[in-house]
Amino acid sequence: MLQIKDTLVSLDLIEEFFCCDLDRCLGECCIEGDAGAPVTAEEVERLRENMHLIRPLLTPAAQRVVDEQGPAYVDSEGDLVTSIVGGRDCVFTTYAPGGKCLCALEAASRAGKLPPLKPISCHLYPVRLKDYGGFTAVNYHRWKICRSAVTCGRSRGLRVYEFLKEPLIRRFGQEWYDELDLTAREYLKQYPVSPRR
Repeated sequence: MLQIKDTLVSLDLIEEFFCCDLDRCLGECCIEGDAGAPVTAEEVERLRENMHLIRPLLTPAAQRVVDEQGPAYVDSEGDLVTSIVGGRDCVFTTYAPGGKCLCALEAASRAGKLPPLKPISCHLYPVRLKDYGGFTAVNYHRWKICRSAVTCGRSRGLRVYEFLKEPLIRRFGQEWYDELDLTAREYLKQYPVSPRR
């Protein structure tokens, strides 16, 4: 682990390679799992405030779920997560030709139709955060559906923290990221590592 300001960062972010390959995985992380994506109360409030813009982008089934329970709910473990459709899809999931899953929030934001509303937990994936009061743990989550992302990252020479530069800056700030980047470069000079897979 590396200490960067008030965070403890797993060495996996530096040692491992990663780059999403949507053409291979088809965005399966948006539809797999037993609950929606973790969200904060502030994120849910922003989603509610913008629902008049978001709702038309959703599938009819997702619109019904949002109408009945809103954009989020508390799951069986007591965590606030995005609502899901049919026990599977995140309500913000849309499908492109060929079955590729896309985030309606991200697509609309990139097109200038919405402010940035994608939950930080989604934007940061495969990194997961855990708050321990005095510090935040920043960990890499391995999932079999992301094997193609590991292969793609390795072929491009892109480390996890490099692939996630934008969301890491969004969450922790430019100064934090610059310190992580400098620390990572020095670490890799001293301890060259090969990917585990």
